[in-house]
Amino acid sequence: MSNSNSEKVPLMTLTMMVVGGMVGAGVFSIPRNFAMATGVYGALIAWTIAGAGMLMLAFVFQTLANRKPDLDAGVYAYARAGFGPYLGFASAFGYWASACVGNVSYWVLIKSTLGGVAPIFGDGNTVAAVLVSSVGIWLFHFLVLRGTKEAAAINKIVTIAKIIPLILFLVLAIFFFKPDVFAANLWGTTGVEQAYLHGNSDLVATGAATPRDYGSLFSQVMATMLVTVFVFLGIEGASNYSRFAQKRSDVGKATVTGFLGVLALFASVSILSFGILPRAELQQLSQPSVGGVLAAAVGPWGATFIGIGVIVSVLGAYLAWTLMAAEVLSIAAKKGDMPKFLAKENAAGVPSMALFFSSMLVQLVLVATLFSDDAFTFALSLCSHLSLLPYLLSAAFLLKLVSTRETYAPGDPGHTKDLWVAVLATLYAVFLVFAGGMKFLVLSFLIYAPGTLLYLKTRSEQGKQVFAKGEWIVLAVFIVGAVYALTGLITGYISI
Repeated sequence: MSNSNSEKVPLMTLTMMVVGGMVGAGVFSIPRNFAMATGVYGALIAWTIAGAGMLMLAFVFQTLANRKPDLDAGVYAYARAGFGPYLGFASAFGYWASACVGNVSYWVLIKSTLGGVAPIFGDGNTVAAVLVSSVGIWLFHFLVLRGTKEAAAINKIVTIAKIIPLILFLVLAIFFFKPDVFAANLWGTTGVEQAYLHGNSDLVATGAATPRDYGSLFSQVMATMLVTVFVFLGIEGASNYSRFAQKRSDVGKATVTGFLGVLALFASVSILSFGILPRAELQQLSQPSVGGVLAAAVGPWGATFIGIGVIVSVLGAYLAWTLMAAEVLSIAAKKGDMPKFLAKENAAGVPSMALFFSSMLVQLVLVATLFSDDAFTFALSLCSHLSLLPYLLSAAFLLKLVSTRETYAPGDPGHTKDLWVAVLATLYAVFLVFAGGMKFLVLSFLIYAPGTLLYLKTRSEQGKQVFAKGEWIVLAVFIVGAVYALTGLITGYISI
């Protein structure tokens, strides 16, 4: 894409891209997802951990934007510069795949929302839902082909529009807040509900999931972690578009400002919902559960109003993530870590081939939802886990910079602060990998391992050594994990 002055965007637009990327399907699913895992106390702890951890990641992207202004492709560039071409490729590929899987969840949520008035769409994974969603995929594809600047401007307008129903929800939730219901929801959940959240249908069916197994407050908090990752995806949006910023310092400002606003919004939605309905009823709500909560407070029009907000919000988020996915794939190709054809751009400066492959992956995964019992939860969890490697490598790259003191002059007062940020962000990313559970970790390997074929093709084209010594170890982990996941799917030990 061209980075001429005419393509530069101001601070407000960058901030709206961060907010637009995060405020999508996730926020509208929060009440049910949190109620399935925990109560008020667990939610408060979860948001404290997620808020602090994600704030550290926001500071990571802010610091790297200032310390490494030459790296203008965000998560992909940081991983490549810090840990070599293969992990750089894996970061780009995982981030791209995460964006595409996340986009599938958007279409599922739209159709499940419409399913409330048109049963043919069911929970968003019926044949009719997939067909209509497929039309939407390619309509957006051709919209983005018209140019990044135009799409970013549209996203800014949509972001403002979708915040309105959420603000109204908060106001009405405060007005209809029931202290007695809230008090009854202070404590958490049962083992069966924990198992459902994690997709462990075998535990539910056999009755092995009990409060004794999953009932601790720590387990409840752990069960919310993939949900919090999913709703915060997009925190790096301004970093990915850093080369379009009018001022380099705007990248960090947009990231932190957008994150703090979104954190306040997400936490408020989850906590206030516990004051409207008993937790048992929150668990039974259809997605988008925010609509069910508002309907319980003000009547059926509440669900309709939120449904409209969901569609606007999700379409805006879909646009933002489509832009980011294509950008990362294109930059990877330009840097020589993806096949050359993915760097091809059209007359409007849009990476058309990268966009095409992104739309195709969304289409394929959307078709796969026909075979999933809970397509939205599956897409949410897999999307979150695929994003963890890029986040972990970005945090580790900053840790590497402060450890070697690269870009830091002797006595630099920012060194100690950045060291703490890097350590805490890295520990948080590692914690998320384990909190997300083995199931989705190995399923993510099932995507990373075959994706390596693109890397092999690229290195072969360039006549370069395929893997360095340490990179063979990473490949081995991917392959072993993928084999385990495939075996689990075939035997039924792992279900989607």
